[in-house]
Amino acid sequence: MSDPLLQTPLFSLHEEYGARMVPFAGYAMPLQYADGIMAEHQHTRTHAGLFDVSHMGQVALRPIDGDMNRVALALERIVPVDVLGLKAGRQRYGFLTNDAGGILDDLMIVNMGTWFLVVVNAACKAQDIALMQRELSSDCTVEPLPDRALLALQGPEAETALARIAPAVTTMKFMDAKAVTLDGVEAIVTRSGYTGEDGFEISVPADKAEQVARNLLAQPEVKPIGLGARDSLRLEGGLCLYGSDLDKTTSPVEGALEWAIQKARRNGGARAGGFPGADLILAQLEQGASRRRVGLLAEGRAPVRHGAELFAESEGGSPIGVVTSGAFGPTLQAPVAMGYVETAFAPVGTKVFAELRGRRIPVTVAAMPFVPVGFKR
Repeated sequence: MSDPLLQTPLFSLHEEYGARMVPFAGYAMPLQYADGIMAEHQHTRTHAGLFDVSHMGQVALRPIDGDMNRVALALERIVPVDVLGLKAGRQRYGFLTNDAGGILDDLMIVNMGTWFLVVVNAACKAQDIALMQRELSSDCTVEPLPDRALLALQGPEAETALARIAPAVTTMKFMDAKAVTLDGVEAIVTRSGYTGEDGFEISVPADKAEQVARNLLAQPEVKPIGLGARDSLRLEGGLCLYGSDLDKTTSPVEGALEWAIQKARRNGGARAGGFPGADLILAQLEQGASRRRVGLLAEGRAPVRHGAELFAESEGGSPIGVVTSGAFGPTLQAPVAMGYVETAFAPVGTKVFAELRGRRIPVTVAAMPFVPVGFKR
């Protein structure tokens, strides 16, 4: 028998709002509410949506001796990003790599001034925490934060809604982080998210999560949004889903994530290399990789989904790639997908063919994001 599903602190609230609950990364999570995925997607694009992402892992890395630089340099041993250069009150996207150059997980790193907050994916959090405890404990304390919940308020009216409760958020720019008080609740707020829209991620004590969520849902701009719309929003935004678009066999360069490896960690940089898989990743940064993650637009209205093989020709030949994420894009009113192709087929505008129900349909390599981002720079 399978283990019982875990519940986030907002489980009862989801049921109260009529959510359809589904298993996800070991948790019972809301797939959608009464309005449905399409309406939830469009509401987030035009107003503001509240997502429960409390299944994610939150970890505090605290200096043993007050030296934040020591913690940053320790973290740089396991991630190929510039942590030392991350200023207080800022956050940065990164990933854990293995010795083969693959991605073990992608994550967010937040410099809170006197400690770092690391947010990892739900399905990977046990292995990520074990890795950090093993590799970093000589330089900092690695403290999992299971008593914290995480909410995401996303959409062009997210600032309007949140500012009624915490006016200080109006000064924040994309990837800023700040400790704020939300109606008496101490919270960590970052101006970021997973939809391509402006918005905030809000870390609060688990026993205060429902209070904060109800306060946000009382704002006229805000509705609860489930995993279904979260997936279609992130796909239109060209954002990767770990386990589908990224995995331990995929390098950051193959995944088109080299933008997240700053100059300081590259060949010739002040702290080049020194992370797992550095030889392969640094070589690919210079020479390229044999395959590449790309955006794909299919003709017609039928989505080309995860696992569909990609071909150079309409008939015959061996596959030249595979689709890793695909769905109907409610904003575009057209199917959108992303996947991997041999590098020769990666330029935008290249025509390839995807296997769909026993036949091959034309798809075009497209620039991402598919929908322009709404970040407040």
